Amino acid sequence: MKSLAQPKPTTARRTSQDSGPSSSGIVAAASYEARQFGVHAAMPSITAKRKCPDLIFVKPRFDAYKVVSLQIREIFAEYTPIIEPLSLDEAYLDVTENLKDIPSATQIAEDIRARIRCETELTASAGVSYNQFLAKLASDHRKPDGLFVITPKMEPPFVETLPVRKFHGIGPGTARKVARLGIETGLDLKGQAEGFLQHHFGKAGSYYYWAARGIDERPVRADQMRKSIGAENTFPADLLTREAARDARSRPSTRRG
Repeated sequence: MKSLAQPKPTTARRTSQDSGPSSSGIVAAASYEARQFGVHAAMPSITAKRKCPDLIFVKPRFDAYKVVSLQIREIFAEYTPIIEPLSLDEAYLDVTENLKDIPSATQIAEDIRARIRCETELTASAGVSYNQFLAKLASDHRKPDGLFVITPKMEPPFVETLPVRKFHGIGPGTARKVARLGIETGLDLKGQAEGFLQHHFGKAGSYYYWAARGIDERPVRADQMRKSIGAENTFPADLLTREAARDARSRPSTRRG
């Protein structure tokens, strides 16, 4: 399930604390209206402003996001203790044996979405299916304020016709590589041997092989350990040489958030 703030006209949140697009910074998130102009997360703010001259930048409020995230997490916990957070606004829930004895996962998703709207005034999209891969696809299918269910009968045609770039776990770089191999849809991916995909994508190749068949054996894990952590810095001017990049890398930096 994913909760999202109600979209506002052509807005974007940026990582810099300055409000003007000429200063250093990148887009952290963009409203759906802004995305229609090609604005997206991780885009330099100057580029975003060129694409959408009327774009309005707003400062992020991470403390507020954390408070609301915990509030939504508490709603989840009333239905199941098996919650695997993915980010501040997204999580997998295993409701097979839920705390309210509701027999329908779809009904649980509807209840949770209604409570999120009532208690936080936020919209939420939800995807319901029988594994994580399909639930994620279903959630993405009805953003920013919808509910979609993928049943076992629906899975083959849904996955086979889906562009591979929309598969969870396939980013822009992998999507370009997949396209160079002539693989555009789930059906194209399904037609590849597992060994072929492993050769080109390593261990992820097995995941792609089974995902194309709607199979994902990963359990929802409430005790998922963090495997990595990352941080990024944005500079006022482009670093065009190795020496400039090396010097910038050696300078101490501070980070808030």
